[in-house]
Amino acid sequence: MALEDVRYEVEQGLAWITIDRPERLNAFRARTVDELVACFKRAWADGSVGVVCLTGAGDRAFCAGGDQKQRAETGDYGPSESGLFEVIGLHRVIRDIPKPVIAAVNGLAIGGGHVLHVLCDLTIAADHARFGQNGPRVGSFDAGFGTGLLVRAVGEKRAREIWYLCRQYDAATAERWGLVNAVVPAAELRDTVRGWADEMLAMSPTALRFLKQSFNADSEHLMGTGQVAFSGLHVFGGSEEAREGVTAFAEKRQPSFDRYRGDVSV
Repeated sequence: MALEDVRYEVEQGLAWITIDRPERLNAFRARTVDELVACFKRAWADGSVGVVCLTGAGDRAFCAGGDQKQRAETGDYGPSESGLFEVIGLHRVIRDIPKPVIAAVNGLAIGGGHVLHVLCDLTIAADHARFGQNGPRVGSFDAGFGTGLLVRAVGEKRAREIWYLCRQYDAATAERWGLVNAVVPAAELRDTVRGWADEMLAMSPTALRFLKQSFNADSEHLMGTGQVAFSGLHVFGGSEEAREGVTAFAEKRQPSFDRYRGDVSV
């Protein structure tokens, strides 16, 4: 497919997949997700590619999650090739591609963008990067890989803090918590990814494939949990409570969820 929202390039065994919507902080719409899935599959099928890097254009954001402006304007994330919002398919292909995936976090990794970096095998962050979830603030959630993998990375208490409070954390904190593998000056991010990729490209690709699949096996059940969660999110997304979150985001104000507290008190 023709690429509008994503750039794809291969250099010496390393495929760079770059979300190219800097004017929206590299937030994804449905088309973006389609293109990301297509690029990961392209890297999967390319025998010259041994490592994949996911990053964002510019220096402000890796990915700010789902495009809430699009959601406020149309009630969804816009048209897609299949008619479906294929974010579960994106999560699936990042996990399933039998090659290591590095997240190069070059700025904000928030909401659904934060989930994307957690899904990647390794994360290298620029020193100005910031991390956090945003779903409960905008009437959304990811109760599949977004919670299940996060708790494996940082532990129960910190994972709950990240989701319940929707704070942002700096790169040094993320590294201390085990959320990222390394933090480097922004100017060195691309070169550092190149160096790590070269180390892995010197390894047996078949051994790396088996290792990735072995690491994934312990958390594979989260796919089923995630499908149930996304079914619930689809229903919840049409509620007044969820719409309040989206509307407040569009109007740049604090959402007012007080009147919905009784709904969870039964």
